[in-house]
Amino acid sequence: MEMGLKGRTVIVTGASGGIGRGLVLGFAAEGANVVLATRDEAQAAKVADAAAGLGGETLVVGTDVTDQASVQAMAETSKRRFGTLDVLINNAGGVYQPRPFLEKPRSEWQWEIDLNVWGVINCMRAVAEDMTERGSGSIVNITSNSALLGEAAQQVENYAGTKGYVMSLSKGLAHQWGPAGIRVNCIAPGWIVPHAEDHAGEGSFWKKFGYDYYGTPEEMEEKAEKGELPSVEEQPLRRIGRPEDIADLAVFLASDRACHLTGQLVSVSGGAYMP
Repeated sequence: MEMGLKGRTVIVTGASGGIGRGLVLGFAAEGANVVLATRDEAQAAKVADAAAGLGGETLVVGTDVTDQASVQAMAETSKRRFGTLDVLINNAGGVYQPRPFLEKPRSEWQWEIDLNVWGVINCMRAVAEDMTERGSGSIVNITSNSALLGEAAQQVENYAGTKGYVMSLSKGLAHQWGPAGIRVNCIAPGWIVPHAEDHAGEGSFWKKFGYDYYGTPEEMEEKAEKGELPSVEEQPLRRIGRPEDIADLAVFLASDRACHLTGQLVSVSGGAYMP
């Protein structure tokens, strides 16, 4: 289906791997110009190489989403290169380290708040003026099933809380910015696994502790096929979620095919969460 995204500018934060990689490839295949905004420029360059020839142009911009000046500079660079800021995918986020609530130090709480809350705020503020002036724009905030399910928040309660904040903020801004032609929607991923170990950036959940806890993508796939991967066996749809599952929905929400959708939240989790 033609999504009408050819030539539009799409900013993807946290674009260096995992879900971010899937998002970049998905939008590039639609002919969009994709800005890879990330601190891990070396890994992002590999993602950009993978997107080469898919249809759209890519631009890697070193960005710290927790730093408002860095985000503003990224937005200005993107606008100079491509002319407009049409779509923002707020994908950057993460958990510092899973821990019991009472054992988590304040420094880790603050790290997660800075990344998952202030990172999203900084990026939305950086694109909103351009979108408002043109009377159109789409923002998709990547949240988490951790904010929807108590069992998914175990050991990561603060992370879950930050994602819950983003969901509420998104609804408020969808209402406020709707008259200006800006749509704001959320995607809550469940268990989403990269296709290969090196598809994850160094700062990702997977590289920091995920592979140590759950095994490699190949090992998880094997366990899932045998019915031995709890995170999959607890889902009605018993398959591993992949980055393209998130990208397919993000592409739709960013496109004019979703022009009458705003303030919505969709969990992509094999039915692990059902509202």
